[in-house]
Amino acid sequence: MSKLPTVCFLTGTLNAFAGAERMTAVIANALAERGYRVLVLSLWDRASVFPLHEGVEHHALFEQRPSFKRAYFSTVLGIRRFVREHRIDVLIEVDTMLTLFTLPATFGMKVRRIAWEHCHFDEDLGRRARRVARWLAGRFDDAVVVLTERDRRRWMEALQPRARITTIGNMLPFPFPAKAALLDTKTVLAVGRLTSVKGFDTLLDAWARVASTHRGWRLRIVGEGEERAALEGQCARLGIEDVVELPGAMSPMEKIYADAAIFCLSSRYEGFSLALVEAMAFGVPVVSTDCETGPRELLSPDIDGLVVPVDDSEAMADALMRLIEDASLRRQLASNARDSARTHEQTKVAAKWEILLADQQ
Repeated sequence: MSKLPTVCFLTGTLNAFAGAERMTAVIANALAERGYRVLVLSLWDRASVFPLHEGVEHHALFEQRPSFKRAYFSTVLGIRRFVREHRIDVLIEVDTMLTLFTLPATFGMKVRRIAWEHCHFDEDLGRRARRVARWLAGRFDDAVVVLTERDRRRWMEALQPRARITTIGNMLPFPFPAKAALLDTKTVLAVGRLTSVKGFDTLLDAWARVASTHRGWRLRIVGEGEERAALEGQCARLGIEDVVELPGAMSPMEKIYADAAIFCLSSRYEGFSLALVEAMAFGVPVVSTDCETGPRELLSPDIDGLVVPVDDSEAMADALMRLIEDASLRRQLASNARDSARTHEQTKVAAKWEILLADQQ
């Protein structure tokens, strides 16, 4: 039996409540549990808001976030020194942008590089350099991991890459729930950073309409971000402060999902949406926007969730009221959603990573 490779995840930081960072910790922990030597190299900050397995070594190049334009060469040299000193076999770039550092950092070395895409191909998050980084990853990395089959096809069509493009969806960060949510509350749950891309402004507009006719129901939006003040102001203007909760980031999330009766994803775009799969695993019926690329692949409309157009508050309100008024439909969608979410159980997703790492040896 061949020796397991030493794996290093390169990321910006683990000291932030965000999806890519959370999934980095989850996959690193799963591989360490399976006997891999696993390291995480953060570009800055040695702290982690996510628990790490005792076998995961966490390091950082800088104590605080530097200007990477000024610190570009020192960052490249730091990565190169780290890979050499720790004898890294596989370097996983937790953002395709990191290829801009790792390509020169590993020049002439035998380390194998895997780029991990957490968004989708047609979204550059306002940074044109991301398009260049994706081209470099597709041409010079050994493999690129994308989150959905739709995105894999898009990579293949647009770049005709030399790298292997493989689809591995996100892993549930907790064991598959033994029991489904009871659905006996009057809480509609939404989860995500308070940013424009999550579409919470559209959700609040929809909720103003729902709350006017469905007394006793409450909307809880769990997350933190730069749009908090704007969302709070919107609640005040709509007169729904008493039926909307903005409790900030919360952990652990298991009880939050278990206490929900409906889950709503209002995003304008998603690379995957782990929160959606988490809610489905708890058997919480879903209303979701039909955004690229995650929900469109994760959901079968009217089978395991209700799907509405992006930025359509009226359609969202109608779907939420449909579920509120039809307990039988809630239970049916919830049961089907729970079955759909099983493909993201920890053992199944970890096995895909192990196959990829074995193929890279």
